[in-house]
Formats: sequence, C-alpha cells, structure tokens
Amino acid sequence: MKMILMALLSLLIFVSPLDNGVGLTPPMGWNSWNKFGCMINEQIVMSTIDTIVSSGLAKAGYTYVNIDDCWAKSRDENGKIQPNLNSFPNGMKIMADYAHSKGLKFGLYSDAGYSTCCNLPGSLGYEEIDAKTYEEWGVDYLKYDNCNSDGSSPKIRYPKMRDALLKINRTIYYSMCEWGIEEPAKWGKEVANSWRNTGDIEDNWKSMLNIIDSNNYWADYAGPGGWNDPDMLEVGNGGMTTEEYKVHFGLWSLAKAPLLIGCDITNMSEETFNILTNEEVIAVNQDPLGVQGKKLDSVDGKEVWGGPLSNDCFVLMLLNRGESPAEIEANFEKLGIKKGDYVVRDLWEKKDLGVFSESFKENVQPHSGILIKLSPK
Repeated sequence: MKMILMALLSLLIFVSPLDNGVGLTPPMGWNSWNKFGCMINEQIVMSTIDTIVSSGLAKAGYTYVNIDDCWAKSRDENGKIQPNLNSFPNGMKIMADYAHSKGLKFGLYSDAGYSTCCNLPGSLGYEEIDAKTYEEWGVDYLKYDNCNSDGSSPKIRYPKMRDALLKINRTIYYSMCEWGIEEPAKWGKEVANSWRNTGDIEDNWKSMLNIIDSNNYWADYAGPGGWNDPDMLEVGNGGMTTEEYKVHFGLWSLAKAPLLIGCDITNMSEETFNILTNEEVIAVNQDPLGVQGKKLDSVDGKEVWGGPLSNDCFVLMLLNRGESPAEIEANFEKLGIKKGDYVVRDLWEKKDLGVFSESFKENVQPHSGILIKLSPK
C-alpha cells in the first residue's frame, strides 16, 4: 500500500501545467558560461548590459542577461545564498536593477542538487528560500542545473523549484537543465519554460550537429510556453567558420530554441554581429505559431530541415553536412508543404529568389546551409 501511495503522489506532481505567462516565444539574451566559465565578474556583466543596448542587440530582441555558475559563494546563518564578493562586490540586486534600468532582464543560475557543477551552493532543500531571494533581487530568469543531487529523480526535484517560484510575487522564466536524463521533453512543459535534452555544446561543427540531431528527436513536444533547449549559442567564439556559425544560428532559429548568445559581445566581429542580428532569421525563431522545425529529409549528408510558420508560410534549410559541394533539392510535396505557388526568399541574403510551385534546389557548399522562407504568392 505504501508503494502505491508513493506512486500516486509522484503522479500528482505533474497535474498542474506551468502557466506563468512567459516563454510564449523562445527567450533571447546572453549567458556567461560558453565564453567566460567561472571567470565571470561584475565588470563583465555591467559591460555586457551596456553593449547589448548600445550595439543594437537589445533592439534585435536580446533582453536577458544571465549569469551562469560561479557567482555564489556560501549561505548565511539563515540559509540565504551569498554571492562571491570578490567577483561581485556589490551583490546581485544592483546588477538586476541596472539591467532593468536599461530595459533588459536579469538571470541567474542554480542547481537541483546540494551543490552546483562547480561545487558551489545548490538549491536542493533551499528552494523556497532561494526563490524568495530571487524575488528580492529582481531575478527574471533561472537556469537550473542537475549536478550533485541526492540521487532522486529529476521529476521529483525540478517541480519543487517550480512550486517555489510560483509562490513568489515575481514571474521568473524557468530553464530546466536536466541534460535529457529522464526524457524531460515528455514532462517538462508541466514544470518549466524550457528543458535541456542534451549535454553541453562545444564550439565545433561536429558537436553542434550532434546536439541539434538529438534535440530534433523531441520536436513534437515543444510549443509556446515550453521549448526544447539544445544549449546556448557558440556563434562568435572562434571554433567554427562564418558559414558554420550561420548554419548553427539558422538551425537553432528554425528549431525554436532559446537564442542565448555565448560570446564576448563587447569584442565581437562584424560577421558575428550580422549573424546574431539578422531580423529575418530571428523572425523565424520568434514566429507566433511556435512550431519547432524538424529534419525532413536526409541522404548522404544532404539534408532538408524546416517547418511551418504563421500565415501559411514555411521555412527550409538546405544543409550540406559533407566535405564537397552538393546539389540539394526540397520537393514540396514530399516535405508536406501544401500545393501552391510560393515566393522563395533567401533569409541570409535578404532577397527573393523567384516563384516556385513544386520544388526548390540549389548547389550548397560544404559545411553550409541555404535558409529560405516560402510565402504563398
């Protein structure tokens, strides 16, 4: 009988879906980890806030400024989390207030374990105390990792922080970084606004494609208010070519992934800025229909990815994963696109390519992709 009651209680955790009013489109912003790791401090964050506004990134839609692991140091006698004052001498609230004064939002990181992945204080057992602290500081986004737990299921630990966040008088976007341990796409939408399905991305072509392939498996589970998260962007960190970074950004956009910049935006190249601020590609990511694009066709490294957009439009990427140029064709009927005449627009070049009714094909360079939008004529 005891085992039956425990099973029923575990099911009750997931009765109420998360309805906190945020994440109706994928979040856009910046996160410190991919570039800075534990070498993050107040000066970097403040400079990033200034640059997001002055560079035009905020105007392009990037609003969250998120500090990842290594900001916390300890807990006081009342259990309240304390920042590392060597790196953040003025605490967290002053940075949140500064972000808000610039029209931006502020995010922090914690962990559904006793300690974070860098062995700093986690939130397991302190969920309500931490949620109230985030409210006090003005936090808008919480990335919640999965290291150093008590061995219990993520399905038990992650809803505890959800419930704590719902009790406070502040709306916080809840990003569940569970790594795909227990297939979070199947239950994440009742718990969080987004959920990681994979391990960490690395700044190279192979890792990026492996990550998006894994994320693709769960495409049907995503939608407004709850998104599959294939990890943060590596665009601008130097491990890929410009064309590879365009593929990276294009795939994340059509997959409706969170667009969280992971480079040093205070020192980014013009190529990086142009990729990150292409308004037509961003519009694909932020399309209100909220349908995650998928891998639709794949033969010998020649692939077609895509999905529907609002107003009967469609987005496609002709992706060449191979090492030599290849002609790639998108057959509309085969891809499930309803019959009709479509204006095809190259989203990177920002130009119309003509009207097509049955298919579109193009010669694609290696490690490159052509991103197009189909609009009914």
